Amino acid sequence: MRQRRTHLRTAVTAAVALGIALSAAPAQARTPTRPPAPGIENCTATACHFDLPPGTYDVRVTLGGDLASNTAIGGETRRALLPETAAPAGGRTVRGFTVNVRTPEGEPLGPQGTPGLDLTLGGTAPALAGIRVTPARHARQILLVGDSTVCDQPGDPYSGWGQRLPQYLREGLSVANYADSGESTVSYLGNPLLWDAVRPLIRRGDLVLIQLVHNDKTTDGPAYRANLEALVAGVRERGGEPVLVTPVVRRWFNTDGTLDNDTALLVNGLGVDHPAVIRSVAADRDVPLIDLTARTKELVESLGVEGSKALYLYNEKRDNTHTSVHGATVYADLVREELLNLRLVPKGSVRVE
Repeated sequence: MRQRRTHLRTAVTAAVALGIALSAAPAQARTPTRPPAPGIENCTATACHFDLPPGTYDVRVTLGGDLASNTAIGGETRRALLPETAAPAGGRTVRGFTVNVRTPEGEPLGPQGTPGLDLTLGGTAPALAGIRVTPARHARQILLVGDSTVCDQPGDPYSGWGQRLPQYLREGLSVANYADSGESTVSYLGNPLLWDAVRPLIRRGDLVLIQLVHNDKTTDGPAYRANLEALVAGVRERGGEPVLVTPVVRRWFNTDGTLDNDTALLVNGLGVDHPAVIRSVAADRDVPLIDLTARTKELVESLGVEGSKALYLYNEKRDNTHTSVHGATVYADLVREELLNLRLVPKGSVRVE
């Protein structure tokens, strides 16, 4: 009898334990699991598409194939995200970058664009072996406030320097380009879809590069200064770091081969020397300054009347203000150099190859 009771107690204990295990199983099954990171299954030989909400994403790519390859990656509205990168035959090269996905995906007042993240594969011999896209947890932003010489231009042959800047940055540093064609300091501050929409996106430690000049043709000196100061104050109130950028020069030569004239150096019809005002505000308000006017003037003059045509759209449009893809790339590289020179970004976050 005692032995039978022992067996019965053992059986009951086992049944209770089994019951606990069985009841626990459904709860375990209901535990949410993180979906796998989007990968190569979202790509063709020339492009990738990821159904992702607006946000900032880290992209890690593995490049290479059986043959030697050279791959460049662009995305969204014609942004340059990774410069042409070589991989040896049979070898693999791993690179990463961080991309801003937003709506509208290009200019703030432009078309909505395609939802999600779109990447394009280019270069002389593209080969994508693998890709992984994950939400960026600790990325720092470089927000751009500017005009048509900065913005994500929607179509060839136009390109803004802000459109070409991302390719020079490594994973962990993204460019959010809110430059918009045709904007002045007056219109950018006055349109609720521009400054009022951009300012809340600024996070502590973000850089905000401000280049608004070309369309301030009727803005007088005091108003222009006040507008710049308002933009600087707005960035600082959000905990960001403002950076004032003087404009790229217009390709307008004197007979002696210099650019020392009002048209080239952005002195408006009222006689306001906009680059000079920017430099003054930067000095008075202790704001870092990227003197792109001085840098581009030196470069354009060194190339001369003929050599400088390729930087602008002279050959295509007789346009001496807007830059070609080549010119925007060269000018974006000047911005990269100045970000390093001013120690606004660490060396490790900038691509040098």
